[in-house]
Amino acid sequence: MSSKPNVRRGTAEDAEALARLLRRFNDEYEDKPIDHDLTVERINALIASGEGVFFLAGMDGRDPLGFAYLQFNPSLYSRTRDAYLGELYVVPERRGEGMGRAMLEAVLEEARAKDAVHISLGTSVDDTEARGLYESTGFTNLEGGDDGPSMLYYERDL
Repeated sequence: MSSKPNVRRGTAEDAEALARLLRRFNDEYEDKPIDHDLTVERINALIASGEGVFFLAGMDGRDPLGFAYLQFNPSLYSRTRDAYLGELYVVPERRGEGMGRAMLEAVLEEARAKDAVHISLGTSVDDTEARGLYESTGFTNLEGGDDGPSMLYYERDL
């Protein structure tokens, strides 16, 4: 019987490791390269301000094997906040070991603890592993659903 993956909340001491994981994530999905020093700076600022919460998975005295990034935004529709899962990543060679699910559970627990009433995320259509994880934990895919028109996610660099 396998044990539950080790997941813990990230601290400023984890900023370097988080930046390396984020770089690996961007490299895997062929996103634009990121500036390491700026990423470390932003991670530290988000942790210090409480605007961002990071979770790390799979550490055994070594660098983490996955991370999740959760942020909170004021809600237009309630007096509480909405949560947004900005990133959830596990290194490819360690996927399927439950780290993603364990981090997602930690994210949901944190969002509830902060009185968020809604959480959203985005993922690519072809990322079937991530979609399976999200749908198996109660997330609903709004694109192409029967509850109304398809919703699209747009972005633009400024």
